[in-house]
Amino acid sequence: MIDADGVLADLRELARLTGGPGGARRVCWTDEWTAARDFLRSRLDELPVTVSVDEAGNIWADLPGEREDAVVVVGSHSDSVPAGGWLDGALGIYGAVGALRAQAANGKPPVSLRLVDWADEEGARFGRSLFGSSACAGTLDPDEVRDLLDKGGERLEDVVGRYDVALDRASESHARLANVRAYLELHIEQGPVLESRDEPAAAVLGTFGVERHLAVFTGQAAHAGATPMELRRDSFAATAQAALAIREIGLRHEGGVCTVGGATSEPGVVTAVAGRTEMLLDQRSLDADQLATMLDEARAACEQAAADQGCELDLRHLWRMRASRWWQRAARTPRSPAGRCTTPPRWRGCCRP
Repeated sequence: MIDADGVLADLRELARLTGGPGGARRVCWTDEWTAARDFLRSRLDELPVTVSVDEAGNIWADLPGEREDAVVVVGSHSDSVPAGGWLDGALGIYGAVGALRAQAANGKPPVSLRLVDWADEEGARFGRSLFGSSACAGTLDPDEVRDLLDKGGERLEDVVGRYDVALDRASESHARLANVRAYLELHIEQGPVLESRDEPAAAVLGTFGVERHLAVFTGQAAHAGATPMELRRDSFAATAQAALAIREIGLRHEGGVCTVGGATSEPGVVTAVAGRTEMLLDQRSLDADQLATMLDEARAACEQAAADQGCELDLRHLWRMRASRWWQRAARTPRSPAGRCTTPPRWRGCCRP
């Protein structure tokens, strides 16, 4: 039996150590994230586990079982978005610590148990989520991410290198999936759906596809007092027009969502028309065709806004993840005579029993 009070005590202590005004402060590749992982290691040091870090920066803690050729992985991620929820990601980590404690107290488990703390699931610093887990899954393309820049202009490859992650070797972490039979991630619901239905828990049956882009509108910086409205090439006006149109796209496509998560203008002073504005766009849907349509419509909305405001548009791809409906995949999954799934385990989720 997992000690729920012990798990909650760990979560509250983590919140005390790494929280701040507005919420959690554990953005990956920062000192706060390092502090969160140091706290995790202090808890793992109390257990009979072997702790290691793989080539992608993921932390693993292994509790050997009677069968070392059968491994169950439990975990989540320690990193957060800025001012994130105190349970987001952390619940899965310390739920996994609780599982290790319970199994260690009961002697050797029938199969090996392995905790994982994925590195940079949120992608808050560089806009590219699932860094460590996609490297482990074998879907990370180093050339797609190495030159991503944070707000301070630092390259992803340079930053992760300071944390002993060699980008071109990150995919070697895939070896950690050898003999893995199942993966479980306990997670707080990030929206209001279960609460609105008065339901305490649910199983995830699919993952949204994601399209993430940076839209750059370039107009002309001009004096706010001396430039007539009809002669302005206002990049912020173009951004605002596009953002409102993109919101309507999300409302129009049931089940899909569109988010403009931020906009930054230059020169960024009250006395000047914005000459250049960057806009972050995130679109998600469980239906791949719907997501593609939403992206086409968002691109058209940005192009129209740029044309209306006399600006140029550069729409840059940041990250993409395909939609996956696990219950549909399960229906196509080959099975052995005993009814067991015969496809290799995936890094996140597997077919239904």
